[in-house]
Amino acid sequence: MFSREIFAQRLLELRKDRGETQDQLAQILRVKKAQISEMENGKKTTTLEKLVLICEHYNVSSDYLLGLSDEK
Repeated sequence: MFSREIFAQRLLELRKDRGETQDQLAQILRVKKAQISEMENGKKTTTLEKLVLICEHYNVSSDYLLGLSDEK
């Protein structure tokens, strides 16, 4: 089952592992830094299109990012 908390935690972890700032990820996704912060704090999620961009950027599956699998 989808977990907003797991999505937030994994997005934050992936970004930090890559050494990126919220500003850098925001530029890649063409969103504002505040949206990245909201996603990483579990307040909001994202669109399907942005989810695909995140998965491609970090080379992980959507199942992993959404908490449906523990395998990247």
